[in-house]
Amino acid sequence: MRFYRREAGKGAAYSTNFDLYQSKAASWRDTLQMRMSPVEPDWEAVPEMCRAALAEWDKAVAGLGEELMSILCEGLGIKREKLKELSCLEGRVCVSHYYPQCPQPELTVGLTSHTDPGVLTMVVQNEVGGLLQVKCGDEWVDVDAVPGAIVINIGDLLQMMSNDEYKSVQHRVLANPVEGARVSIAVFFTPSNRDILYGPLPEVISTTKPAVYQEFKYEDYIRRFFTKELDGKTLTNFYKFDNTKA
Repeated sequence: MRFYRREAGKGAAYSTNFDLYQSKAASWRDTLQMRMSPVEPDWEAVPEMCRAALAEWDKAVAGLGEELMSILCEGLGIKREKLKELSCLEGRVCVSHYYPQCPQPELTVGLTSHTDPGVLTMVVQNEVGGLLQVKCGDEWVDVDAVPGAIVINIGDLLQMMSNDEYKSVQHRVLANPVEGARVSIAVFFTPSNRDILYGPLPEVISTTKPAVYQEFKYEDYIRRFFTKELDGKTLTNFYKFDNTKA
């Protein structure tokens, strides 16, 4: 109860369903959320039992994130440091989801279908598998819990910055039917520079591949994400030049 709040601020926030007041029904999970960067959290406001582990984990994922973004830049044919220069490593939020056993799992979900809004998401999960699913075509496919593996999601922002060369992944978590709780930890990478316009990178636009998306302010973009429910639709359609709304 000491950590229960809906806004993380400078420390930690423990709550349920960040879209609780926008969604039609609550999902079966609780969440511990911390903003890790660019401003370091007030560690005194983070539960003592997980302070050291979260601090070490953040250092590790920052290094891995830099390497992954360099590889993704190479895949686009642009310089390796481009995403780093755009501050895409610096905005990090750590979200730990707790999915207890649900007495009637057929009536709800653990996390509704959605795509992530940022650049990259790194996810680790415990051994309670069979609940995380990704959308492949019209089918939902299980993402097995592999010991030691990290799941990497492309986010909507990277899809738009890459001009659709990379695609964000639609995913969901089923309600937990077993006695043991499923626990996952996700780190979301977003830009810390909110003063520039975002959209397709100039290097990936050409006469044969014109810009698919309009430029936009990040604050406008993220406001749209947090004022709608997680409903399976991405924000990418909203910024398309054809004005098809999400």
